[in-house]
Amino acid sequence: MPPSHRHSVTRLAVPFLALALVGGAVHPLPATAAPRTATTGELRTSVRDAATGADARGCLHLVPVDRDPLTVVAIGEEQVGRLAGCTGTEGGTVVATDVPPGRYRLLARPYEPHHGLQWVGAHGGTGQRERAAVVTVRAGRTVTAPTVRFDPPGAVTGRLTRTDGTPVASSGYVSTMPDVPDPKYGGRGAVTDDDGRYTLTGLGPYHWPLYFSATRMASQWSGGTADWREARTVRVRAGRTASLDQTLSPGTVVSGTITAPDISYYAQVIAFHSRTGDVVGVADAASEYTLRLLPGQSVVLRCDCAYTPSRWYPNAGQIGGAQPLRVRGSPLTAHFDFTRVAVP
Repeated sequence: MPPSHRHSVTRLAVPFLALALVGGAVHPLPATAAPRTATTGELRTSVRDAATGADARGCLHLVPVDRDPLTVVAIGEEQVGRLAGCTGTEGGTVVATDVPPGRYRLLARPYEPHHGLQWVGAHGGTGQRERAAVVTVRAGRTVTAPTVRFDPPGAVTGRLTRTDGTPVASSGYVSTMPDVPDPKYGGRGAVTDDDGRYTLTGLGPYHWPLYFSATRMASQWSGGTADWREARTVRVRAGRTASLDQTLSPGTVVSGTITAPDISYYAQVIAFHSRTGDVVGVADAASEYTLRLLPGQSVVLRCDCAYTPSRWYPNAGQIGGAQPLRVRGSPLTAHFDFTRVAVP
């Protein structure tokens, strides 16, 4: 668990991307589209400053629209799909090659601190995933996505508390997308301080839903929902700091045993919203696990627990064979047995 901070501030740009920006020169597109026999497609777009139209620098993520590919997320990863690529040192163009066919939304992370994070809309940035443009990639084709137009950033600050009013001290995380926390390093996003306060910076000036998680608490979106489509948004303005407090509940316990010849060192059980595919809870595991989930949702569970392929509850090798569990107020039990042969 991260150390206690007097006031933790997280910037949503990605510092390590400097290497990609310095060395990642963008190759020009071929004169003609890729052969139609290709099994993957290509995506390209331009990155600009919204006010001036000048080339800007940043990186893009291809976030799947459909549930199943969205669940392809592992330990220590944010649920933002595939890194599409970054602009070169001069900014301007991003080309993503070998993209699996499918529907995607673009999440654009700026490199410069005077630009803010955004979902890429048809005519500019947005903070709401459902308002982002949907880009369809087809095999053997090149698709041009809407231009990224970066706006100046703002911030959100607030306080996380439990239902009894006590602060979620030094163990709460606030972000714009779910993640699978690393058992050693913790989760992503802004971390609460000793009084449960957080500050999340680097957000584009739009309406944003926020995702909250904490130790021994049920993860949730702002407004107290497990579904991001129902989340309450907070209005972020350029150069200003908005306020958003949130009360977290312990939720409903989902627990079970894990039977495996050899349980991996970093074993985890991950709960995904059965409709959206978003991560809604993660529990470290050994021979047993305990999840805490917000009531009123249906989930599917995946056990990344053994030195063999993951298992979907009750005993499936793929998400298509997973059995949804309806989370209500009463505790649930779900066991995993890796000694049995997984069904397709």
